[in-house]
Amino acid sequence: MKETLQYLFEGNRLTRQEAKNSLLEVGKGLHSENEFASFLTVFKMRPIHSDELAGFRDAMFELSTHVDLSEFEAIDVVGTGGDGKNTFNISTIACFVLAGAGVNVTKHGNYAVSSNSGSSNVLEYMGYKFSNNIDKLKNDLEKGGFCFLHSPLFHPAMKHIAPVRRALKVPTFFNILGPMINPSAPQHQLLGVNNTENFEHYRNIFETLNINFAIVNSVDGYDEISLTSKTRIAERGKELLLSSADFGFGELVPESLYGGNSVEDAAKIFIAVLEGKATAAQTNVVLANSALALKLINPQQSLIDCVEIGRQSIESGNALKKLKAVISE
Repeated sequence: MKETLQYLFEGNRLTRQEAKNSLLEVGKGLHSENEFASFLTVFKMRPIHSDELAGFRDAMFELSTHVDLSEFEAIDVVGTGGDGKNTFNISTIACFVLAGAGVNVTKHGNYAVSSNSGSSNVLEYMGYKFSNNIDKLKNDLEKGGFCFLHSPLFHPAMKHIAPVRRALKVPTFFNILGPMINPSAPQHQLLGVNNTENFEHYRNIFETLNINFAIVNSVDGYDEISLTSKTRIAERGKELLLSSADFGFGELVPESLYGGNSVEDAAKIFIAVLEGKATAAQTNVVLANSALALKLINPQQSLIDCVEIGRQSIESGNALKKLKAVISE
């Protein structure tokens, strides 16, 4: 680590393999907390490069506790968080809309970063039991088309990393690694990022991975399709700019996406959407994100058709049934 730090202090950048090796050593507890703090600080002092972030992603994925759920041909719908918008749990609700439409979801998530309720917060509140037991995860998928991979249960290397992150008290590159290190390695991923810089990093990295992906960033800073502005979408080899009209909706105001002041508030919105009792704005933003995920899996379908598939998942009660199937134990 001493040589690596000196190399970085001289203004050099790491290759993907060098970055991977450095973080593998940290994740195995081979370096002191002070050394690791110095290492993290380098990437606060200058922009991180995509190759470096890719190497850190490779290390954390290798260090994770993998679960083979490939038989389910699943998707993950997940965002980096950190956009400071305090929206309700749009991506997590979309997962149950997808499940209700017959798509399996293996969602990776954690407690909130910048909102009052992250995916782990709201699912735990509603009664979902976190586990890294593969039989439990497979059972959830078979019953509900959904399972949740609560991040702390799958990343043992964090015991060497988390104390330093807490001590530094500033965001680091770990804040954007989460969506890239789903330990079930789903075949499809819809990923939201919170700014243009991370959009470019994610696009550069996912072009090198064997994953069918779409990366999303609303131009006004949401890490999902917000319908409050146009949204940049990167898929393999192409980029799109979509408006709310492309989904058949009008544009929304940011206030309509507010997630409330507590996990209880977030859970009420969650249930209301799946019961078909939410506001039009709340339902439409969930349907837009669901539709993009459906189109990612079935590219021959139009976005408008995918919106209607999602709408049917809610109106038929299927989406709500999938939620109840994984929390009624």
